[in-house]
Amino acid sequence: MHPLLILIIAFVLLEFGVSSLLSWLNGKWMTHPIPKVLEGLYDEEKYQKQQAYMRANKRVGWIERCVSLAITLAVLIPGVLGWLDDLTAQWTHSLLLQLLIFFAIYAVVSAIISLPFSYYDTFIIEQKFGFNKTTHLTFWLDTLKSLLLTLVLGGMLLSVIFILYSYLGPSFWIWATLVCAAFIIFFSLFYSNLIVPLFNKQKPLEEGELRTAIENASHEMGFSIKNIYVINGSKHSTKANAYFTGFGMKKRVVLYDTLIEQLTTEEIVAVLAHELGHNKHRDTIKTMIMSIVMVAVNLFVFSLLADNPELSHALGGTRDHSFALSLVAFSLLFSPIDLVIEPIINGVSRRCEYAADAFAKKYDHSEHLISGLKKLSANTLSNLTPHPAVVWMDYSHPTLAQRITALMKNV
Repeated sequence: MHPLLILIIAFVLLEFGVSSLLSWLNGKWMTHPIPKVLEGLYDEEKYQKQQAYMRANKRVGWIERCVSLAITLAVLIPGVLGWLDDLTAQWTHSLLLQLLIFFAIYAVVSAIISLPFSYYDTFIIEQKFGFNKTTHLTFWLDTLKSLLLTLVLGGMLLSVIFILYSYLGPSFWIWATLVCAAFIIFFSLFYSNLIVPLFNKQKPLEEGELRTAIENASHEMGFSIKNIYVINGSKHSTKANAYFTGFGMKKRVVLYDTLIEQLTTEEIVAVLAHELGHNKHRDTIKTMIMSIVMVAVNLFVFSLLADNPELSHALGGTRDHSFALSLVAFSLLFSPIDLVIEPIINGVSRRCEYAADAFAKKYDHSEHLISGLKKLSANTLSNLTPHPAVVWMDYSHPTLAQRITALMKNV
């Protein structure tokens, strides 16, 4: 077995071990006493339902990780990816077409493997606990749309990166970073206009009490918000959400119809105040910059290794160089770095959430934000006692207890 392949397998097992350990810790912690600030959020019947919901997700998550590990090892050890790379080379002499065909097959097979778990989650677990509103037709259409988007957008980006690599050699990463940055900025600006309509309908919030309250509150906080939209999230789930997207002239507030159904006007305004806090602190721009920096680091390191034939050979490739195999091998070798970077990024994100909550509190929305957060958590059967290690590693938001404690401080 190729030494690099042994290292890749070790990293795959490490990632499996870390995720399994975190899941086990969360399971052990799930019966931990509920924090005092959350006492009474669940009655006994609903608490038992929440525990059952968490156990069901934990069980399916464990099965999915095991299946994913087994398939990954079954592909890596015999050199299946190398065989696929040789096969694409027989179909066309164009290196670009070989790359696109390879990753199209890779994406389709990955989607097929994850499909049974997505279906089970939607129509068994979410259905059983009263969250699912997705019809079978909507599920299959959304799955197909997601796959097509991945193939089209991913194929376009991959093509540009490969062309830059072919003409510029190792220095391609500089221009590739600029292309990826433009891609990230474009979709940050136009995500709601281009992508969301493919899956959901959205319409401007009608004139009335809620719109007036939002406009008045946003004006008080120093914002002029005109683009307020309602999205039909109830098409898929009873779970509620709200988000702020874009920047400059493309700023848009999006409220799920389920959020409007579940919260009072004051609570919705408080949730919006939190989202405006993100905008005030330029969190969208900070997130974009962080993403672009991460892309630049990945591309730079890959540029140093892309021409190394050992990357291709490690995955069973017979050619001295395959861009496709090098890219896959690099992503697998770089995965332990993600285990280090992810908690750092999540830590930054949690600080941004605290700051956004503090912004809402500054304008006297803390009481309604607390009641709104409690309702949303209760309605989604969220875990009130996640293990601290899981929060540190995986949570982009503070726990509900942490947020409420911070909002109640000095009140």
